[in-house]
Amino acid sequence: MMTRLVTALAMVAGLASVAMAQTTATTNMEILRQKIKADKKLVVAQNLQLTDAEGATFWPVYDAYQKDLQQVNQRLTAVILAYANAYNKGPVGNDVAKKLLDEALAVDEAEAKLKASYAPKVLATLPAAKAARYIQIENKIRALIRYELAEGIPLVE
Repeated sequence: MMTRLVTALAMVAGLASVAMAQTTATTNMEILRQKIKADKKLVVAQNLQLTDAEGATFWPVYDAYQKDLQQVNQRLTAVILAYANAYNKGPVGNDVAKKLLDEALAVDEAEAKLKASYAPKVLATLPAAKAARYIQIENKIRALIRYELAEGIPLVE
């Protein structure tokens, strides 16, 4: 199952290249997002092996976190698209580079704050070992996404 998720995440990485060319169709992006969400939830479920009682309290927190994380993802996508737009016009000027850098750092900070705000909520629904495992799963998935994006996005010229 992790292979399916990795494959789906690799497809997300392709979005970075596609974003650089700005040829992504909105409907295809939405289909991909829904597939990744479903695969991710399946990977989390298989790795946590929740009891019915744990699941009843955990999944609403998980869903809320994913919804809030989507806002971070939208900001990240906007930064990537803004960079793609600037990059495709030629060398990126210092003022544009500074603005994009500031927003990218703000996105990273927002993601860290979001994770920190949800950790106590997860701990309130799961035993500490399962809560830690869930946070690890999220971290690994986010690291995979970030790696794939970094690989597909060219350096500023």
